[in-house]
Amino acid sequence: MDKLKMQPESLMMTFGYNPEWSEGSVKTPIFQTSTFVFRSAQEGKDFFEVLTGKRQLPEGQSNGLVYSRFNNPNLEIVETRLAIYEKGGEDACVFESGMAAISTTMLEYLRPGEVVLHSNPLYGGSDSFFKNILSRYNIGALGFMPDDNEEDIMKLIEASDAKDKISVIFVETPANPNNVLIDIEMCVRIAKKLSTPEKKVYVVADNTYMGPIWQHPLEMGCDMVVYSATKYIGGHSDIVAGVCIGSKKEIARVKKMRSNLGGMSGPHTAWLMTRSLETLNLRMERQCENAKVLAKYLRQHPKVEKVYYFDQFENAEQERIYKNQCSEPGAMISFDLKGGEKECFDFLDKLQLIKLAVSLGSTESLIQHPYSMTHAGVPDAIKAQINVTEKLIRFSVGVENPKDLISDIEQALA
Repeated sequence: MDKLKMQPESLMMTFGYNPEWSEGSVKTPIFQTSTFVFRSAQEGKDFFEVLTGKRQLPEGQSNGLVYSRFNNPNLEIVETRLAIYEKGGEDACVFESGMAAISTTMLEYLRPGEVVLHSNPLYGGSDSFFKNILSRYNIGALGFMPDDNEEDIMKLIEASDAKDKISVIFVETPANPNNVLIDIEMCVRIAKKLSTPEKKVYVVADNTYMGPIWQHPLEMGCDMVVYSATKYIGGHSDIVAGVCIGSKKEIARVKKMRSNLGGMSGPHTAWLMTRSLETLNLRMERQCENAKVLAKYLRQHPKVEKVYYFDQFENAEQERIYKNQCSEPGAMISFDLKGGEKECFDFLDKLQLIKLAVSLGSTESLIQHPYSMTHAGVPDAIKAQINVTEKLIRFSVGVENPKDLISDIEQALA
């Protein structure tokens, strides 16, 4: 039986691990060690020659274990399985947080004097890193708006004098926190227009909202996809982690930078991610079905002004993008309450089952106020442009019974 022809949800149970390696343990042990013993001095030399790039391993071979900042069995097992789940992925690189995945990837592919072209809105941490941290190293950030088309973006690039400086296009879609969709294939076309024989422009997609189930950016031409693995991949609000997935060539670069910066995930976190991948498909399917029910309910409530979810569309272009690049509407709902901050806070404070907390994608439902919480650091003028207002609520739907979730919202709104 060819395991590689199996579906990802089947491979998550066994792939990359043999119980014979660990006293027959059906589950992967936690390799809680900082270093590994070499069988000989020559072996140690050989391993380090590969790590330092002095020689390349033959196709299909992997380097031996050296030190947990470079590699660890728990890391390697979860990275192998993540690459399988991400259609078009060959290898993965796991980090201690989503921001570590984003920042390490950006620092590997950007140099002083260059520019990252990015979509808006962005997660607040990404927005701050691009505008406040990269600028310290003379790396610019140029953002385009959600409703900009290809022609608009090319005009923006020309007007900013950044055409020859752009090295990375970073796209977050659906956008956090208001579910705006960005056309991935459009970003790939722009990257090709900006690339030259001497310099390739890379496209990196943040696919955290859709996870590796409902959207596949690598199949649409992206070079790499990044996740806050804290969210759906971890799925239980008990880890903080991140991941970058792509070709073996590109992930080798990212892993080398990760080793230099030291942002690798620890073995226990990697082990918990391995556990979570076994139920990823089941959890996300249930969360999506729940969200469909909750979105329909919220649309009918007299105290809800507007719902941002992909079961209905007011914008034909957004509907076209959705049908082209997403398989399901996901489990993230944003909605505007009638009123403003006071009404939102009154509602949030009265919820009992749904937890008032940042993060998303976990088994329990989580809800928060982006304007004053996750996107508090985004300038007010930008928030106004991207429709992040004081009446906006972000709702991550969990696996609870949808009737109970509706009852909780009903009593809080009442």
